Amino acid sequence: MEKINKVAQITLLFWLMKIVATTLGETLGDFISMTLDLGYATGIGITALFLFVVLFTQLQAKRYIPYIYWLVIIGTTTLGTEISDFIDRSLHLGYAWGSLLLLAGLFLTLAFWQRKYHNLEVYPIAAKPKELLYWVAILFSNSLGTAFGDYLSDDIGLSYLNGAMVTGAIILIVVLMHYFTKINHNYLFWIAFIFTRPFGATFGDFLTKPLERGGLDLGTLPSSLVSIAVMIVLITIAHQQHGKSQLMARKLEG
Repeated sequence: MEKINKVAQITLLFWLMKIVATTLGETLGDFISMTLDLGYATGIGITALFLFVVLFTQLQAKRYIPYIYWLVIIGTTTLGTEISDFIDRSLHLGYAWGSLLLLAGLFLTLAFWQRKYHNLEVYPIAAKPKELLYWVAILFSNSLGTAFGDYLSDDIGLSYLNGAMVTGAIILIVVLMHYFTKINHNYLFWIAFIFTRPFGATFGDFLTKPLERGGLDLGTLPSSLVSIAVMIVLITIAHQQHGKSQLMARKLEG
């Protein structure tokens, strides 16, 4: 009998889609709050509503459906952008304090997860309470990643490309630790998940920010549309791979 699961398997395609989704979350979040000039509070309201709708759909689904799952990921990355900017620019706490607050929220979520389930396994997940905890941790991770990426560029003064190189180097170190050390792979997953967010976010800033600030000045809407197109292609590939794996599982069972 096929094992019930609601979330994506952790593969190279997963990480590629995660990075593109974070780039889209950054450019789309900035488009809503800055380009449309709706403000961060309104941006949070719009993106939170979108996340609520797609997350409700995801939680009601009986199995893993790639396009629904990745819509939720995009929702968390976009809302994460709004939350990070709201903490910095509306509450005036700054990206450093924002990062610490979001890190504390993520730590408490994972600590509760560990205490309740005695592990931090992220695949497979079937039970709704555990899946909801999974999405809370992802929202904190994406918000933290956004705040940290902005901290690198705005507070430390790194260019967007240099910020991407720093976070990319951290991701590479995590990959090497995964293959060449015995560190718990679930801990490494959450570290990588956090740092793929600023990696994608700094690349999004590189596409959209003015030339004098080290960006390409392509605009938030064109950059978002390009990212959406890439995500559609990748989600199509994910659907095809998932369909093939299900077919193979049925053949083995038969």
